[in-house]
Amino acid sequence: MKSDSIAVDVPAESSSAIKGKAPLLGLARGHTGSGGYKRGLSIFDFLLRLGAIVAALAAAATMGTSDETLPFFTQFLQFQASYDDLPTFQFFVIAIAIVAGYLVLSLPFSVITIIRPLAVAPRLLLLVLDTAALVLSTAAGSAAAAIVYLAHNGNQNTNWLPICQQFGDFCQKTSGSVVAAFASVTFIAILVVISGVSLKRP
Repeated sequence: MKSDSIAVDVPAESSSAIKGKAPLLGLARGHTGSGGYKRGLSIFDFLLRLGAIVAALAAAATMGTSDETLPFFTQFLQFQASYDDLPTFQFFVIAIAIVAGYLVLSLPFSVITIIRPLAVAPRLLLLVLDTAALVLSTAAGSAAAAIVYLAHNGNQNTNWLPICQQFGDFCQKTSGSVVAAFASVTFIAILVVISGVSLKRP
């Protein structure tokens, strides 16, 4: 008995077909690398938000509790300084509190960008809202800084006398609050830059 042998011809892939697959592999590797560095940026974004929240809450709480009454008074006058005596400081407390509340609410979206680093919608939303928070916090901090400067130095042209020699604790608290506010502004500015870089196409 003779055994029949069956020959099966397997067509070899042409060099052009092999070359056609190479760009696909390179593209896949490119997306993987892009997702890696964007995930790193998202983690850094989350940590910066935590720092900005702490700074904003400290600024609002410090300014909101700035109150000092001098130990001497007359029958009709009591010398007292409080943040609510000045509309600028009231605006500062409200604006920084709004910014702190927004930063807390933005944390879940920051987590989404960590889980899905290539997602565009949450990152674009954070970019727009972070920019608005940056404008609001900068305006509040700058306005409060101007009042703190006058409290320390006064203005001879308008006969505004400095009050920090008398209300030392009040000026110390308001000055610290302004510094904390600008620390939060710095964090938010970096967040805006991170969002812009993350939206850049690989």
